[in-house]
Amino acid sequence: MNTMTAKRALVKMVKPRVSAATWQRMRAVAAGLSRSAASRRAEAQLRNMDLSELAVHFKTDKCGIHRYTQHYQRHLEQWRNEQFTLLEIGIGGYSRARQGGASLRMWKHYFRKAQIIGLDIEDKSFVIEDRIRAYRGSQVDEAILHRIVDEAGPIRVIVDDGSHRPEHIRKTFALLFPLLEQGGIYIIEDTQTSYWPDWGGSHDRQDPNTTMGLVKDLVDGLNYEEFDDETYEPTYTDRNIVAIHSYHNLAIIEKGPNAEGTLRRPTR
Repeated sequence: MNTMTAKRALVKMVKPRVSAATWQRMRAVAAGLSRSAASRRAEAQLRNMDLSELAVHFKTDKCGIHRYTQHYQRHLEQWRNEQFTLLEIGIGGYSRARQGGASLRMWKHYFRKAQIIGLDIEDKSFVIEDRIRAYRGSQVDEAILHRIVDEAGPIRVIVDDGSHRPEHIRKTFALLFPLLEQGGIYIIEDTQTSYWPDWGGSHDRQDPNTTMGLVKDLVDGLNYEEFDDETYEPTYTDRNIVAIHSYHNLAIIEKGPNAEGTLRRPTR
């Protein structure tokens, strides 16, 4: 007997023996159990996906148009089952109303216990759900950035996928990096705009005011103890960055105490 035949037989035996109200309640319970089982199967499927598969599933361009998720998984998978807070600037979905939040959902299902926060210049409150919060504001508004940190607590991962304009990226980094917890990771996406004047970048690859100009300065600062200049005063980022990973259109910055000592020979 196949499943459909069995269901028909059950209906034929049970329905005549109960009231109409009881039958409707029984149908509702059965439908709920069916939905719950389907939901559990879907959740199990998502738990078995890696970050790139989740990106494809939720239709975020972090895998496909870009090749970011393979790098994110390498640097972030250590925290997959830990409780922490991730902030992403830029929720996306600007072509039609009530779009966006794909990458927030990707992060939520990859980091099973993390609190995921999105910040956007537009109202994206429709993305709010269990373990996903959304704020509205500019990525260079110091007040909203401090409010997020005050309300969410320490932030371990920051992803700047906002305006992509170098002047905004640089100011956001200056405001948020000091608020990132020690041992955390700061990510800047879409660094290609450094080379695009229409986006605030420059044809001059040595321009110090672009996003890549910032990254190059941070690489120098990583080695500040080797500067042959006794008058140099290390900056906050000099003293609190331990690694910088630069990929195509992507920079990943690790925060931690940078004080290993110098190999400089004393001058005679």
